Amino acid sequence: MIKRVTAAFILMFVVASAATGTHNRAGEITYRQISELTFEVTVTTFTYTLSKADRPSLDIEWGDNSITNVARVSETYLPNNYKKNVYVSQHTYPGPGVYKIVVQDPNRNFGVENIPNSVNVVFSISTILIVNTAVGLNSTPVLLNPPYDKAALGHVFIHNPAAYDPDGDSLSYKLTVCTREDGKPILNYTLPPASNKFYVDSISGDLVWDAPTATGIYNVAMEIQEWRAGIKIGVVVRDMQIEVYETDNNPPVTGPLPDLCVEAGQPVTVNVDATDIDLDSLTLIATSGIFTSSECAASFTTLSSVPGTATAQLTWTPCHTSVRHQPYDIIIKAEDNNDDLQLVDIDNMSIKVLGPSPVLLSAVPQGKFVQLSWVDYGTGAISGFSIYRREGASSLVADTCYDGIPPSAGFAKVGYVSGYNALTFTDTDNGNGLDAGVEYAYRIVAVYPNGTESKPSNEIVTSLITGLPLITNVSIRNTDAVNGSLTLAWQKPRSLDTIPANGPYEYLIYRAEGIAGTDYQLIHTLATADLNDTVYVDTLINTLDKGWVYKIELYNDAPGDRFMIGDPGIASSVYLTAAPGDRKVRFTLNRNVPWINTSYEFFRFNGSSWQSVGTTNQLTWADENLENGTEYCYYVVSYGGYQGPGTPKDLVNLSQRTCAVPVDNEPPCPPDLYVSSQCDSLYNTVRWTVEDPVCYEDVAGYNLYYKQTSEEQLGLLVTFNDREANRYIHSLPDYVAGCYAISAFDAHGNESPLSAMICVDSCNFYEIPNVFTPNGDDFNDWLVAKASALVDRVEFRLFNRAGVMIFTTTEPKINWDGTYKGKVVPTGVYYYDCEVFERRISGIEQFHLSGFVHVITEKGAGPGVIEGKK
Repeated sequence: MIKRVTAAFILMFVVASAATGTHNRAGEITYRQISELTFEVTVTTFTYTLSKADRPSLDIEWGDNSITNVARVSETYLPNNYKKNVYVSQHTYPGPGVYKIVVQDPNRNFGVENIPNSVNVVFSISTILIVNTAVGLNSTPVLLNPPYDKAALGHVFIHNPAAYDPDGDSLSYKLTVCTREDGKPILNYTLPPASNKFYVDSISGDLVWDAPTATGIYNVAMEIQEWRAGIKIGVVVRDMQIEVYETDNNPPVTGPLPDLCVEAGQPVTVNVDATDIDLDSLTLIATSGIFTSSECAASFTTLSSVPGTATAQLTWTPCHTSVRHQPYDIIIKAEDNNDDLQLVDIDNMSIKVLGPSPVLLSAVPQGKFVQLSWVDYGTGAISGFSIYRREGASSLVADTCYDGIPPSAGFAKVGYVSGYNALTFTDTDNGNGLDAGVEYAYRIVAVYPNGTESKPSNEIVTSLITGLPLITNVSIRNTDAVNGSLTLAWQKPRSLDTIPANGPYEYLIYRAEGIAGTDYQLIHTLATADLNDTVYVDTLINTLDKGWVYKIELYNDAPGDRFMIGDPGIASSVYLTAAPGDRKVRFTLNRNVPWINTSYEFFRFNGSSWQSVGTTNQLTWADENLENGTEYCYYVVSYGGYQGPGTPKDLVNLSQRTCAVPVDNEPPCPPDLYVSSQCDSLYNTVRWTVEDPVCYEDVAGYNLYYKQTSEEQLGLLVTFNDREANRYIHSLPDYVAGCYAISAFDAHGNESPLSAMICVDSCNFYEIPNVFTPNGDDFNDWLVAKASALVDRVEFRLFNRAGVMIFTTTEPKINWDGTYKGKVVPTGVYYYDCEVFERRISGIEQFHLSGFVHVITEKGAGPGVIEGKK
């Protein structure tokens, strides 16, 4: 066993320059694995072109006592005075381990609002590189969308890195803290202030600032995490700067975008629209890995552009090499051309590319094995085919967005055949042979080199051909507890002279009670010279309450040469079980036969004749929309045949007749529940609906359940004996937190399962004034937060513009008198960072607030405006 050694190495970019390095705006580190230990590392920085500082080369310390001076390989000038710089070098690591690559450069620019004393803070970015042979070769995602866009005060800002993983690994996203020297977190770093929320969508990768409340420069960082088979295999960090301006310009708006699932070879055409209420001219830009494909690249073409509106068209015909488990993300950016400030809108869509379903031709029994054959798949881009099997037919319908066979379908993988041109597979059950009397359903999928499976093939059901003679009918003639009868028939055996078995012959017919019975009793002996007798009618049996299984043995009955020919044939009748329900009868079919029944047709007696009322290929079915209290009688006809060549086809067999009386023994459907809170009035409005008209007709009333905290059990809150009731106002004394669920009941007392439980939490109510006046006039002399009784504590920190923390408290009300070291602070703007801890339905929960406080010490200053509300 190889001992895994985990090592952390710092790959440091040490830059020497006479100029003050205040040019850095953003950056990230990516890599491409070339071999087991060798990587090509790419450092990408985004710098301010109006700064005198520049980095034509970087010294790289690899962490293994070797240093390489790496020249910049490219410069790309971008809008907003940004420049993209790319540095590339290769390195071979000494062995497996975890390596944290850190790039650092003094320093960040002056005036970054959320980094205290930013001009003296080192700019650094990092990437986690894992050398692990168990996960295979890995390259990081590439970030295709450069971070140069500006934000507008009061408008939602969105950035998406357009991360594209060439290996098709899963990606997730999260906010992280900007870092300083050696990749350490910046002390007293805070997120930019937002009127609502600042977050990263963990799935789409959208970094959303909703919305900026102050102008200035801000730096943020986000992690792009890479996952394979549920294991995190790498992390890329993008550190980026966002500049917020006050402007009358409004950002453009892109139209709605679809998420698509397509098969390889299926053309995709999507029109993308954008509008601008200021009638600015617009540019539409699409960014995605689908535009970099070497075999089937997509295109994005402008169709029209006039002031205030633009339309472009995305066109792509994905090829088989595009098939992968993860969808392709496409980032659409609309840029306006405004003289005051250029703004953008970013939206995204996804396209998942699936392999088409293979076409399964046959599943032919061969002794105890089954041989499958299928149509040529038509591409050399696959590695082979996986074969799946289950017992009994399935109802699986291939999902347009699902690759492979879902586990819920009940299939198990039983084999794999390599090669794109493979056309057959023989299922031997690992050499053990398959079981007789079992129906086997098969499907296959094509497998691509990256492990992705195609959509599933069609399904073929088969079973082993067993027994001599081959039984063809066990069909009920008469249903009765005493005088019941059925027809037993079989195919005349052939080619017995090759055994040799030249006769005369004798059939021994056995019967056992139950579909799967094994206690066989000899009921008839049939001597024959020419084997032409192939039918036997079994009478005076209970066909009302029981199913029967038969075994036929064939003997060569020559004097002195008596022996059984082959294995006996076994088959049962079709036994129908009826279970009454509310306005319905449910049926279960039981059978034990060596052939495949492809369909079952149900007949119901209408008072004068038998009428077909439904067909299924499953072993369960329900006849619905009946009247409770009325007796209904049924029988079923099975249609099927043997699968092998020359074997009997078109077999028809009847079940016994059975009757049932529908009764209301079923609860109604659970209602759909909706809950909304009125925080200011301390009540919750609970609403519910039953959308299905048939379910609604069965409802007599409702039971509403409630609990205050997540740890408690639901208890009955109120009962409504009115089907039309659909609303309840739940008033509470101090809070609106709690969980609700509702059930419906019918006139017979049958209660439905509970609806999905809906929980509402007490509303966040915590406000920090943005102005106060500690001037000794006894009016607004203290900074006091408005807080509800739910607030347990806070972690409030206040900083001056130099980044010095001048006040801190855990008191929810804050209660600051405006002093620092015993003296009232000067008039000015101060930045706060506050973590609020509230008692919620799930316990103590935390949320974040940040913003500015204007301190005015002059006499006569007025009251402040309330902001900073969560």
